[in-house]
Amino acid sequence: MTKAQRGVSGPSIQVDPLFPYYENRTPDSIAEEIEAAGYAIVHYFVVSESRVNGELIRAFQRRGMFVWALVLGNGTFSTAGYPDDWPRWQMELLKPCDDGYTRFSYFSEAYVSWKQSAISEMLVRYPFDGIEIAEPYFPEWDGIRRGVYGDVGPLARAAFRKQYGHEIPDFVNRRSPNYYKTNQAAYKAWIHFRVEAVNGFLDQIVNGAGGARTVRPDIAVATWSLAVDAGSDSVERLKEMQGLDAPSMIKAVKPDMHMLQTHWPDWTKAGLSSDYVRSYEPFARPIRLEHPGLPLAVQADIGSARHMIKGREWLSGFHQTAFRLGYSSWTAYEYHICGAMYDTPPIPFSGIRLSDTLIRLSFNKRIDAESCLSLQQRFGLYAGGMYEKLHVDRVQVDGNRLYLHCSRLPSGPLEVAIPGILDTPALWLYRDFKPNAVAPGTRIAVADWGK
Repeated sequence: MTKAQRGVSGPSIQVDPLFPYYENRTPDSIAEEIEAAGYAIVHYFVVSESRVNGELIRAFQRRGMFVWALVLGNGTFSTAGYPDDWPRWQMELLKPCDDGYTRFSYFSEAYVSWKQSAISEMLVRYPFDGIEIAEPYFPEWDGIRRGVYGDVGPLARAAFRKQYGHEIPDFVNRRSPNYYKTNQAAYKAWIHFRVEAVNGFLDQIVNGAGGARTVRPDIAVATWSLAVDAGSDSVERLKEMQGLDAPSMIKAVKPDMHMLQTHWPDWTKAGLSSDYVRSYEPFARPIRLEHPGLPLAVQADIGSARHMIKGREWLSGFHQTAFRLGYSSWTAYEYHICGAMYDTPPIPFSGIRLSDTLIRLSFNKRIDAESCLSLQQRFGLYAGGMYEKLHVDRVQVDGNRLYLHCSRLPSGPLEVAIPGILDTPALWLYRDFKPNAVAPGTRIAVADWGK
């Protein structure tokens, strides 16, 4: 199996290391927890190309895990570290939109050049296995009616005028002869123009001189587009509204995998069925017809809004549906915001004796240091079939790992009885949930290091 094949086969998960859940713990503890959850592929969410944790990438890779660099294409949540002229790169919408996200114009040569350099420099500096550009679209679903529609700024206007010799359609004045519903020829040209802009941007980032494949010939590449269940004309409406046409995007970029991302009108539904991706077949079918053999994956959201947090049963159903439909992989945003984080107790899955006085216990999730300290004298030990109190001199917590520094440990096989230590609601996305405790009677066998 080639490196690219490892990154496109099997379940995967998105991880955003800037969440508090991943702070103040070692990279290896994060990698161990993600691996224990059953994932061998990680989509590392890169909020800023200049703010990447290289040690975390290497920690994943030491465990044989494939790490994608997932970057955003059409904007940023923070312009810190950007060149001073970044305001000139912005796309213009029908109405101002102050939602904390800065959108950039694909018709800004300065932005495209800067973005390509930023991604290429990141790939040279950090050992990512793959690169993918998510959300490479124009805003927004039903954007004309809502006013969240672009790019209609001077850069887009000039580029359209240069290519077609006339002004962009009018999206405001219904009496204008150039109104988009009146001048159908101009509007069709505009739709095509926007698709070409998205595809051209991605092609330049990946395949252009100095792009990702130039600086990293070994890099795997994935393209992303949206999918939505909005009626029989969903594919054409998405192309019209947001400039997305997956088959032509794939033809331009020539990726190793394509990802269908669940659009917000779907993932925000409270009662979304775990098999909802069946409705995405109109998006998947033309890709499979035009690009047979290309691995296709699908992405879900499992907890960005409280009313649609997805639990273990839902995720299992999603997993089964995706593979029954022929997807080679699936992923979800984001590891620690799923329902299992809120309702599953800490469960130990590994115990290792690191020395004659030190034991390391690993749990399925992050554990609370204060509760470990308060219960320090409540640990027990089973050795030779006999129970005794475990004399713990000091506890040390590293994310999902608990280190027990003991005055003495008996030789031979042993088990540690674990008191009701807690997990970490203060580090979750929604923090008003009650903590979960290790179940009474929990104990785990401790192996010698290296065995």
